[in-house]
Amino acid sequence: MRLLEVEELVKYFYVGGGFLRKPEINRAVDKVSFTLDEGETLGLVGESGCGKTTCGKTILKLYEPDGGRISFKGEDITKLNRYQMRKYRRNMSIIYQDPFGSLDPRMTVGGIVSEPMEVHNLYSKGDREQRVLELLEKVGLTPEQMNRYPHEFSGGQRQRIGIARALAVDPDFIVADEPVSALDVSIQAQILNLMQDLQKEFGFSYLFVTHDLSVIKHICDRVAVMYVGKIVEMAPKNQLFNNPKHPYTEALLSAVPVPNPRLKRKEIILKGDVPSTTNPPSGCRFHTRCSYAKEICSEKEPEFEEKDKGHFVACHFPLGKK
Repeated sequence: MRLLEVEELVKYFYVGGGFLRKPEINRAVDKVSFTLDEGETLGLVGESGCGKTTCGKTILKLYEPDGGRISFKGEDITKLNRYQMRKYRRNMSIIYQDPFGSLDPRMTVGGIVSEPMEVHNLYSKGDREQRVLELLEKVGLTPEQMNRYPHEFSGGQRQRIGIARALAVDPDFIVADEPVSALDVSIQAQILNLMQDLQKEFGFSYLFVTHDLSVIKHICDRVAVMYVGKIVEMAPKNQLFNNPKHPYTEALLSAVPVPNPRLKRKEIILKGDVPSTTNPPSGCRFHTRCSYAKEICSEKEPEFEEKDKGHFVACHFPLGKK
């Protein structure tokens, strides 16, 4: 069943400006569209600065959208103010990238996890404490740790606290904003497995934001590839990894390490730098770095079209099966 629909979502930021000078427009999210089903994990991947995190926060209305439509459980929430959004907030949550900076150092773990319940008037005071103990156990922490402060924990343990806080309101939708990028590799696997186990138990959906394709392959059902504010390709995970149709996706996949020294893979080195979102190239935004680009690529923006079943791409000359 469809949980979330995002249509032509736009989020701009205005940079600089002043007396007699107009500010520049940072097109962080520029007409992004996708859907998310109940219990599904959609990976949103791309280079740093492409707009992934901004997209996730705009969907949660932490940033107000400048255009487009956000539909949650069939309800249009795009233009709701902060008071009207309140009843939807308990069905949405976020896991932040920085497991330390996202936790209040003045609050105990028990206070951090119970705060969302207090905000939404969930459970009585006694039941909240019991619920906190249950959540800490779910994420691999002990009851004795409830009265400790964030600085007393390791990075992986702090992220477990952040996950417990996200689950406190029993959400249907969680934005996971690079939740393992700040952790050691050995801890990353533990947190990813924990997140998958919790999803199976509670049935919520993830929008999983990351730049790490190996993480995407482990946890996601579908993948959306983002470049300079736009989604350029979206497909089921195996379809995208085995048969990428956009040159940018092909280049990203060529850079994923292969855990076999005998297996040789030709790495595609992209020329030039990532364009600025304040002054993106005309036509296809990737054409300045694309080895397949032709004249039309700089003149006309490609349509985001379905080339195979469930496989969408925005490219004038999509790649064939290798």
